[in-house]
Amino acid sequence: MNTPIDLATLRVIVTAAELGSISAAGDRLQLAVAAASARVTALEEALGLRIFERSSRGVRPTTAGQMLVQRGRQLLADSDRLSVDLHDYAEGLQGHVRLVANTSAMLELLPGKLDRMMREHPLIRLEVEEHGSLDIPALLLESRADVGIVDMAHAPQGIALGDCFSDTLALIVPTAHRFAEGLALPFVDALDEEFIALSDGTALSSRLVASASLAGKPLRVRMQMRSFDAVCRMVAGGLGVAVLPLQALGPQLAVLPIRAVQLTDPWASRMHRIALRSETPPSPATNTLIDVLMR
Repeated sequence: MNTPIDLATLRVIVTAAELGSISAAGDRLQLAVAAASARVTALEEALGLRIFERSSRGVRPTTAGQMLVQRGRQLLADSDRLSVDLHDYAEGLQGHVRLVANTSAMLELLPGKLDRMMREHPLIRLEVEEHGSLDIPALLLESRADVGIVDMAHAPQGIALGDCFSDTLALIVPTAHRFAEGLALPFVDALDEEFIALSDGTALSSRLVASASLAGKPLRVRMQMRSFDAVCRMVAGGLGVAVLPLQALGPQLAVLPIRAVQLTDPWASRMHRIALRSETPPSPATNTLIDVLMR
């Protein structure tokens, strides 16, 4: 029959072997000598073998005792590491977090925030994927992600939202366009233009279609692109105009013949939000990531 060996007894045995004395082991472990000796004796009786050879000069492990001490050191080290890991996990210092975010967050917020996160919390493993805002709630509810960043004003059922960061939408036009020298204009003034749009199903595309519908005009989409950079290059080529977040376009505005014109519509100022499952508390590691994102 297998005899269970508790970690406290194992620690007494390993310490006694290192110090050559059960009483010295008891002192180091702040355990009464009688209690330390009783633990060793009880285990020897349960195993049916001697762990230590005893003499007036102290104790020395037997052959079986040497094997026990060697394996015991490994087990105690694993136990100590596990205790530290569990403490760090509880404090949000290590773990695994799956983050899904929209394109704006990927370009405007996350490069600097994720660099800080990895420097400050190297034991937290991050998985980061880009998804459209409208797709992210389903990923959270299906437990395929732990936290999301979305362009969304109202929370779907089962999702909780909290403000994260803001940006501003602007009309992007070629430098030779008639709007290029203007400081600002309402979106309705641009609805006679051909638009270079993002693929259907993005929160931004839905916003533009809804605004055009309220103005009683169609959104004239000439072509659809998958990235902000591709949209800007089509605009630079004179193929149309676009609406994109100004804060994400620094590189394109610096090198391409395009201009950004402020939109005066209230919806052009966007708030991106942290999205979480409302019924499941975030893990400590997820809360640590949220703290860094919100700082």
